[in-house]
Amino acid sequence: MKRWIKTSLAAVASLAALGAATLATGAWLGERKAQRRIELAVAPVAVPGDAAAMARGRYLFASRGCVDCHGADGAGRAFIDAGGFYVKAPNISPGPGSVVAGYRAEDWVRTVRHGVKPDGRPLFIMPAEDYSRWSDADLGALVAWLRQMPPAAGGGMQARVPVLVKVLYAVGVIRDAAEKIDHRQRAPAVVAADGSPAHGAYVAAMCVGCHGATLTGGKIAGAPPDWPAAADLTPAGSAMARYPSAEAFIAMLRSGRRPDGSAVSKVMPFESLRELDDADARALYRHLRQLGPVQVAAN
Repeated sequence: MKRWIKTSLAAVASLAALGAATLATGAWLGERKAQRRIELAVAPVAVPGDAAAMARGRYLFASRGCVDCHGADGAGRAFIDAGGFYVKAPNISPGPGSVVAGYRAEDWVRTVRHGVKPDGRPLFIMPAEDYSRWSDADLGALVAWLRQMPPAAGGGMQARVPVLVKVLYAVGVIRDAAEKIDHRQRAPAVVAADGSPAHGAYVAAMCVGCHGATLTGGKIAGAPPDWPAAADLTPAGSAMARYPSAEAFIAMLRSGRRPDGSAVSKVMPFESLRELDDADARALYRHLRQLGPVQVAAN
């Protein structure tokens, strides 16, 4: 064999070995990052037991994205299964195999509001940034509902994450919720469901995990490659221009279809969005129609 062929093959083999070693190192660094401990001092929220709070908690669970990953029964289900990327959410009901069976009130605060597990490790996949600005009353109501919802059997989270995702996580291209959240921010007061700008902004917080802190959309970091980019929901984008009225927007939330009959991406959490009541849905619409890119504070 000619010398240049041997040299070329050796170079290719060396580059392949170097690439494999780099990926392996990056994946190891990603695993180590996922095991880091985050020290947080949090105060527990009051967990009410009255019927009104329980109803509010049930509504929040159904309408704010929880069911799309954990299922309507809270037992957990697979919500990513594509190209070697698999994620099944854990059981958060009171049933057998629940991962929250021993949660104290402060553990719920740490997990839901800060994206940090009770042992201090970050939650890698849960979009806690969507819930970091919930009021104490709403967080307490959610916990109240989860503690007494019908028990279902399930288990812990199951995940098979591609090596490249781990590498991107290690170098900071993909960030977990704990990295995105401002842990110093104070919980807001109870927000009245009165259609005000504050009401609309409060509902819109559920969108930041995919559409970004300014709701300008773009490729969702860490999502499977076949997932479409999240739409720009500000007036500068084209998405909201499709909906000339709140009625048209609400019809899309309920059906998953645009006014022209075309289907919106199934990545959208329509199982939750269709449960938004009219007051929340209208406030969300008004907020998005008047939103400027600087009006949603970054986490």
